[in-house]
Amino acid sequence: MNQRLSDELSSTIGSSSLVSMVVSLLCVVLSWWALQNLKLDLVIRYPKSPQGRLLHLLLAIVLGHFVAGFLLDYLGWSVQIRNMF
Repeated sequence: MNQRLSDELSSTIGSSSLVSMVVSLLCVVLSWWALQNLKLDLVIRYPKSPQGRLLHLLLAIVLGHFVAGFLLDYLGWSVQIRNMF
């Protein structure tokens, strides 16, 4: 009985981790795509320089992280709502 419970728990944690990783990566890619429309030359002196591109990447990662966090929280809440009834 304990082995079966351990296997189910391990499988659930693995699935949850995989979903979190995929959602996070998709949100970073989506953020990168959305930031392509941002005119960084108004804020950055040389937006095509390596530093400008790194800032663009870091902005995409930060924005993607926040969006993924929101989506994963929302997913978790929607799964937990069935425990209400």
